[in-house]
Amino acid sequence: MMLEEASEMIGLQVYTNQAIYLGSVSNLVVEVDENKVQGLFISNTNPMLVENSKAVNVPYRWIGSIGDVIILKYFPKRVALKKGKPKKTKNAAD
Repeated sequence: MMLEEASEMIGLQVYTNQAIYLGSVSNLVVEVDENKVQGLFISNTNPMLVENSKAVNVPYRWIGSIGDVIILKYFPKRVALKKGKPKKTKNAAD
């Protein structure tokens, strides 16, 4: 399958180089000044790969091939959410 427009990637399923389903392309990350796709916004992600099935931005350079599906040449073993300091909450008794 030859893509004529970048927008044709939206909706395609994305797999790792280990043939594990990652999710589907929901949007493109575009560098407007250069009119160039910088990455793919992947949603409905596999909870085995992405904590809480959060959407992730995959850099375009990680793409190995595009056809009926997208195969990545790289993806981390697991993506975890950053652990920040818990926010202080006001207690009603204060």
